[in-house]
Amino acid sequence: MHTGGFAKWTRRFEDERERRRAQGDPDWGQSATLHPAVWASIQRFQVGEDGDGANLVGKTDQAGDADYGQAVRLFIAEEQNHARLLARLLAAGGMPTLTGHWSDAVFVRLRRLMGLRMELLVLMIAEVVALRYYRALRDGTDDSLTADVAGRILSDEQRHVPFHCERLHASLAELPRAMRRPVMTVWRVLLLAVSLIVAVDHGPALRRLDIGRLRFVVDVITSSHAVVSAVLMPRSDAWTSVG
Repeated sequence: MHTGGFAKWTRRFEDERERRRAQGDPDWGQSATLHPAVWASIQRFQVGEDGDGANLVGKTDQAGDADYGQAVRLFIAEEQNHARLLARLLAAGGMPTLTGHWSDAVFVRLRRLMGLRMELLVLMIAEVVALRYYRALRDGTDDSLTADVAGRILSDEQRHVPFHCERLHASLAELPRAMRRPVMTVWRVLLLAVSLIVAVDHGPALRRLDIGRLRFVVDVITSSHAVVSAVLMPRSDAWTSVG
């Protein structure tokens, strides 16, 4: 498959890595005070951010695009940094990390079922849900350390979405034209199902973050319009309203 153009994404990830180094970490000397429901929610998201990405790297290498492979490795490093930031935030609040959670286990199994296209479609569901969650976490609390951490992660996720959209566009271009939109329709149905599960599972935290279950689901599904457009008919501004 020809997926040229991913060298620019490698440069963007590298530039962001250097910016993070120059910026430094949040002020971990601060304590963090949140409602127990919000702490429990962050614990579960921290598990989802953690992982070595070996399965995704293996499928990426099989695709035969060195530039894309390097960009994916840098993407995984950012996700691992998210897990580190959330773990430090939990520690600042005197909360432990979890060793695992059923929702993360389900996502991992789904992503490993088939090839790179399926992996990215499932991964994109998690990314779009995460966009709305971290925005709620950033804007829905008065805790400055939490808002700082959530804002940093949200900024990264807003770059991850167009990165995955570009690769999915190249992947779906291999399918007959008549199949492409139905694939994304099924993706949106799965996104709705996952959004409902997250809304139920994290409902107490969402209420504390002043969003609520229904609004969370509606916002996630509304944002999916931009994702579908970016995958099927890419243009420079197609993804900007996501999150």
